[in-house]
Amino acid sequence: MRFSEIHGQEAIKKNLIQTVIDQRVSHAQLFFGPEASEKLALAIAYAQFINCTSRIHSPLPTGGEGQGVGADSCGACPSCIKYQKLIHPDLHFVYPVSTTKKIARKPQSKNFIEEWRKFLIENQFTVTLQEWYEAIEIENKQGIINADDCNEIITTLGYKSYESEYKVMIIWMVEKLFYSAAPKILKILEEPPDKTLFLLISDNPDQIIKTILSRTTMVKIPHAPEQNSDNGEDDLIYFESFRQWMRNCFAGKIIEVVAFASEISRSGREKQKGFLIYGLRVVALCAALNYRDQENPGLNNQKLTFIRNFSPFINARNLPEFNDLFNAALYNIERNAHSPTLFLDLSLKIVPLLKPNFLPL
Repeated sequence: MRFSEIHGQEAIKKNLIQTVIDQRVSHAQLFFGPEASEKLALAIAYAQFINCTSRIHSPLPTGGEGQGVGADSCGACPSCIKYQKLIHPDLHFVYPVSTTKKIARKPQSKNFIEEWRKFLIENQFTVTLQEWYEAIEIENKQGIINADDCNEIITTLGYKSYESEYKVMIIWMVEKLFYSAAPKILKILEEPPDKTLFLLISDNPDQIIKTILSRTTMVKIPHAPEQNSDNGEDDLIYFESFRQWMRNCFAGKIIEVVAFASEISRSGREKQKGFLIYGLRVVALCAALNYRDQENPGLNNQKLTFIRNFSPFINARNLPEFNDLFNAALYNIERNAHSPTLFLDLSLKIVPLLKPNFLPL
C-alpha cells in the first residue's frame, strides 16, 4: 500500500512522511478515527514507506491521486513488493479473533493470517470489524485479542529483523484487547527493542485500556469527505429497520416493539452496535436539519424523505435523551447485556420521547 493509493488525507500523509524524513518516528502510535476510515491503510502505507529502500522524494505528478504528498514508497523494491502482498517477514499483525469451525480452540491471529491478507487486499484495506467477523465466520461471537496473542507479540519482537530496518507490529482494533491480557505487553510497548514500531488501530480510543493509551502517540484520522454517503448495504438494512422501529414506537405498538426486540437480539452484537450507531447518525441528521437547515447530500430520496418527516420529533427537549439512551445501550451491549431486554427497555423509553402524552393501555 502506497500513500498515493489512498484517496484524500493529504495532511495526514504529509505529517507521517515528515516524521520519517526528520527521523522522529515514535515507536508506538495510535491511528484512530471513524469506522471504515483509512486508518489501517495509512498505517500500512506508513510502514511500507519507512522500510522502502528506494523512496520517492520528489513531488508526484500533478493531477495524480497523491498530488501534494511529495514523497512515497517506490512500490518496486523487494521490500515494497512484499508489503503490497502483506507477506513481508518484518510486518506482523494482531487482530480480534474467536473460535470458528476451523479453529475450535485457542484461536490466535496467526491462525487466520491467510484469511486476513485476502480480506484486506480484496477490500482495499478499508474494513470494519463486522466485515472481518463475517469473513472468518465467527457468527454471533465477539472477537478479542487474547493472552496468547500478547505472548506472541513479545516472542515475535524478541527476534532480530529479517531484512528491514524496522520491525512493525500492527494491532488492529486494539480496544478488543482483553483486559487481563493487556499487562503482558505494557513493558514491550513502553520499552520496545531497538527499531521496533507499534502501530495501533482503533475505532473507539475511549474504550482502550488507559495504560495502553498513555503509551502511544495519537494520530487522528477523519473520514474523507466523499465517504460520508449513506448507501452501503448495511445502511440500507439499518434504515429500513430503524424507520419501522420509530414508526412502531411513535404509534405505541407495544406488540410490534416486543417483536422487534426479539428479532434484533438474534443478530450479532456487532450488528446491534452498528444499528445503534446508525440511529445516532439519524438523530444527528435530524438535528442538523432542524437547527442549521442543513441536509446531507449523500442521502437518497427515500432516506431524505424519512429524515424530513422524522426531524420535527427531534427537538431540544429530547435530543440529549436520545443520545444518552443510544450511547448507554452501546455501552451495555459491549458488556454483554441481555439483548431482548435491552432493546425492549430502549424502545419503551423512546415512546414517550416521540409522543409525550402517550398512555399505554
